[in-house]
Amino acid sequence: MGSAFDTVATTTPVSGDDGDGQEPVARLTGSIGGVINALPAAIYTVDAAGRLTSFNEAAAVLWGRRPALYQEEWCGSWRLFRSDGTPLPHAECPMAVALREGRAIAGAEAMAERPDGSRVSFLAYPTPLRDAEGRITGAVNMLVDVTERKVGLLSEARLSAIVESSHDAIISKDLNGIIATWNNGAQALFGYTAEEAIGQPMTLIIPPDRLQEEPAILDRIRSGELVDHFETVRRRKDGSLVDISLTISPVRDLGGRIVGASKIARDISERRLAEQQQQLILREMSHRIKNLFAIAGSIVSMNARVASSAAELAQSVRQRLDALTRAHALTRPGLLDDDASADRDTSVRGLLDAILLPYLAGETGSGKVILKGEDLPVGGAAVSNLALVFNEFATNAAKYGALTADGGQVVVSWTVEGDKLRVLWRESGGPPIEQEPLRRGFGSTLADRIIIGQLGGTLYRDWQPDGLRITLELDRQRLG
Repeated sequence: MGSAFDTVATTTPVSGDDGDGQEPVARLTGSIGGVINALPAAIYTVDAAGRLTSFNEAAAVLWGRRPALYQEEWCGSWRLFRSDGTPLPHAECPMAVALREGRAIAGAEAMAERPDGSRVSFLAYPTPLRDAEGRITGAVNMLVDVTERKVGLLSEARLSAIVESSHDAIISKDLNGIIATWNNGAQALFGYTAEEAIGQPMTLIIPPDRLQEEPAILDRIRSGELVDHFETVRRRKDGSLVDISLTISPVRDLGGRIVGASKIARDISERRLAEQQQQLILREMSHRIKNLFAIAGSIVSMNARVASSAAELAQSVRQRLDALTRAHALTRPGLLDDDASADRDTSVRGLLDAILLPYLAGETGSGKVILKGEDLPVGGAAVSNLALVFNEFATNAAKYGALTADGGQVVVSWTVEGDKLRVLWRESGGPPIEQEPLRRGFGSTLADRIIIGQLGGTLYRDWQPDGLRITLELDRQRLG
C-alpha cells in the first residue's frame, strides 16, 4: 500500500534539454503529492544514495531544465555556485551535506546556473527522510528563489552607499515633517549628527522668518508634486545661515501611497557669493567707464586753460591720459593677465604720485596737489585696494571738487602714529559745498567696503563749505 508521499516516473517529451528528448519525469502521487505539485516552491526528493527520484514543476522552472531521474545526483541544477560566486560541486551542495551528516539544513544559500546562462539565487532546506527504524531512506529539499530579494538588497545597498557618500545633504521625513533619515552630507552641511536630527521636526534647520515654507512644501508633497531646485536659506547648528538649493520628492509605500518626502539640499553659498562678486564687478566696470569719460573731459578742460597751442594741448592731454592708464592699471593689477605687477610693492607716495598725476596741469607740488609724508612701503596685497580708494577720491575731486576749479587744491598728508597710518585728504578752492550729499554713490560704497571691510581700518568724511575732508586710519601690518 502506498504512502501519502509516493512518486511515479513517467516519460514526457522535453525541449531545451541535454537528453534525448525522452526523460523520466517524476509525478508526485498520494495525498501530499498533489499539494506539492501545486506549490510555487521548488521541491524535489532523492534516495539514500542521493539520486533524484522526483521533482515538481516549480523545481524544473527554477533549474531551467528537467534532470534525468535516478541518473543525476543531489540536485537538478545545471551548475552550482556558492553565494560568493565560486563554483560549488554537486557533491558539496546542501542536499549532499544533509544526507552525509544525517541532519536537516535550514536556509543554506547558493546560486544555480541554468543551461541558458542565467543564474538564480536560492535558499535550500534539505531534510533527511527516515524509515520506522530510523534509517535514512532519502531526503526532500525545498528551494526558495530569493533572486529578486537579493537584487533588491543589492540595489538598496548601492543606494545607501551613494546616499552616505554624497556631499549633498540627503534627508527624508514623514508627512508630519519629522526627520527620518540624515546622511553624512546633512551632518557636514548643517552641523547636526544623525542622532541629534532623526526624530526632530524639520523646523530644526529652518530660520524663524521662513517657517511658513515647511507647511507649504508638505502640502505640495501630499499632492504628489515634485519641488525642484527651490532656493532658500537654512540654519546650521551654530546659528549661522546657509544658502541652499532644495529638490524634494514624494516617497511612496508599496501600495503607492505617499508616506513622506526625500530632500536633497545643496550648498549654493559659493555660487551666491560669486554672483554677488560678479554684480559688484559689473557695477564697478560701469562706474569706471563713466568716470573715465568724465575724467578725460576734465583733463582736456584743465589743459585747455593753460595750453598756448593745439600741439601743446594735444601733447599735454596725451601725457595725462597715459598717466591715467598707468593709474588705472594699479587698481586692478594682474586682472587680465599674469603680469608680475600683480604682486609688486610700492610706497604711499609712489602710489599717490601715480594716481594723482593724470589730474595735474603741471608737476606734483605746483600747487594743484601737495603730498606730505614719509615714504612708507605698501605691500603688493594692499596696493590695488589703496589704489582703488585714492582713485575714487581723485576722480570725485576732478568731477565735482577742488580739481574742477583753477584755484582748487588737494593736499594729502600722512603720518605714522604707533602701529597706525593716518591719512588726511583735504580739498579747497573748489565749488562751495552747501550740504552733505543725500545719496551715496557706488564709489563711496566701494571705498568704505575696502577700507573698513578688507583692510580693517576707519574712514570719515567731513563736508566743509570750502571743501571735503577725508580721514583714513589703517593698521600698518595690513599694508605689508
